[in-house]
Formats: sequence, structure tokens, C-alpha cells
Amino acid sequence: MIAKALETYFPDLVKNPELKSELLTISSIHSFKAGTIILKQGSYIKVIPLLISGLAKVFKEEAENGNEVLLYYIKPGESCAMSMITLLRNDTSKIKAIIEEDAEIVVIPADKALLIAKKHPKWNEFIYELFDQKYEELLNVVEILTFSNKDKRLLEYLKKEARLKGSLVLKTTHQHIAYDLGSSREVISRLLKKLENEGVINLRQREIELIE
Repeated sequence: MIAKALETYFPDLVKNPELKSELLTISSIHSFKAGTIILKQGSYIKVIPLLISGLAKVFKEEAENGNEVLLYYIKPGESCAMSMITLLRNDTSKIKAIIEEDAEIVVIPADKALLIAKKHPKWNEFIYELFDQKYEELLNVVEILTFSNKDKRLLEYLKKEARLKGSLVLKTTHQHIAYDLGSSREVISRLLKKLENEGVINLRQREIELIE
């Protein structure tokens, strides 16, 4: 099952027979329910996750007030770029990762991942490509947070959620959105109502529909 999962979602990693053999030897598959925290901010990296189903989100927690800001998503075929870089630096995590939708993850022990990084250039190439991709997402977050008004930031968030989940109808709550965006439920409710009045979305009980 692990071999099929890696071949489907991480085909480039398993093109090398030796790397594939090692990954199959050291990896295991685990299931996680939505809401599970798989990485705490301030902790050391114990495993490297390779997502094969579901969805995870990565947050940065503000030290002063405890608010959290959504940085990027982890989709099937991806891992947590910042976890990999943190592991290589032997540092504690600067981010928090949580399962958004029930997920299956190929788990690689951190010490084994370090050994692979020393032996297989393809693994390091995978890390750098992933980091480059997530860096682009982070730049987008910075742009929205710094230069966009709150309406645009909220709408961009809703559009990204719709793309990731493949539906224009999002099953969510105002509180959940506020948590993702590091805001308050009251502010989010007001902005959502404004977007509805502008004809951009429809609000229903625990649902938000984006209008194309």
C-alpha cells in the first residue's frame, strides 16, 4: 500500500530504485482525523509527513497575543516544507500544522529522513522544489496581509478554500474562518455580510456559496 501511495503522489521520489527501497523500509501510513494537531510550534521535528489524502494547514502563532495566521496548505503529493528545513537545521518548529480534512499520511521518522538527505540528491531536490513552491504561497499571504484590505483578504481566502475543496459551497463557520485568518468572529461576520450585499457570496447556515 505504501508503494502504491508513493508511486501515485510522489512519483519523482520513487524513480530511483535505491531511494524507493529505503522509503518503503522506513515509512508507515497513518490516518488522522480533522482537527488533529500534527506539529506544535516550539517542538522538535519527530517525523516528516507525506500527505496522500485529505488536507492540512500550516499556521504561525503570534507570541504576544496567541493569534494564529494561516500560512499555507499541504495537499496530497506535498509535505511541510518548513518542517523539512527546520529538521535540517536541528531547530524547533516555528509553525503549527493541523489536519483540516481527514487525512492519510506516509510518515518518515526524522532521523531516517536526515540519513536519506545525506545519501540521495533526489530527496534534497524534492525539498528545495517544495520550499520554492510554498515560498510563493507565503509571498502571496504577505501581499494580502500587507497591501490588501480585509474584504479582499477574506475573498481570496474563500476562493482558495473553494479551489482546494473542489466546490463553490464551503461548509464552514464564521468562527473557523476567523481562526484561520487570525481575526475575530464579529469582524468576519461583518465582512461576510458585506460580501453578500455585494453579490459575491450567499450565506446559509454553516455554509458559504461563492457566486461565479
